[in-house]
Amino acid sequence: MKKVLLLTLLSSFIFADGMMGGWSNSEEAEAAKAQKEEQVRMCTLYTKKIAKYKETMRDDELAQATLNNYVRLQTKYCEASKKEDN
Repeated sequence: MKKVLLLTLLSSFIFADGMMGGWSNSEEAEAAKAQKEEQVRMCTLYTKKIAKYKETMRDDELAQATLNNYVRLQTKYCEASKKEDN
């Protein structure tokens, strides 16, 4: 009787662990998809932001530093979204 109970408990733990593994893979896939969508969104946002900023940009050091930061962020997000495609 004890062996049957022990076997039942072990089987349920093994089964539960296998099921949770499936859930975590699904959750990881959803998280990766959400991250990819956010990277694409940020890439688009900074691409538009750079174009608009260049239209009204002042000619001083601070304005150039701001533009450089926008370009840095655009590069970061656009490259990250392209890596995900491959």
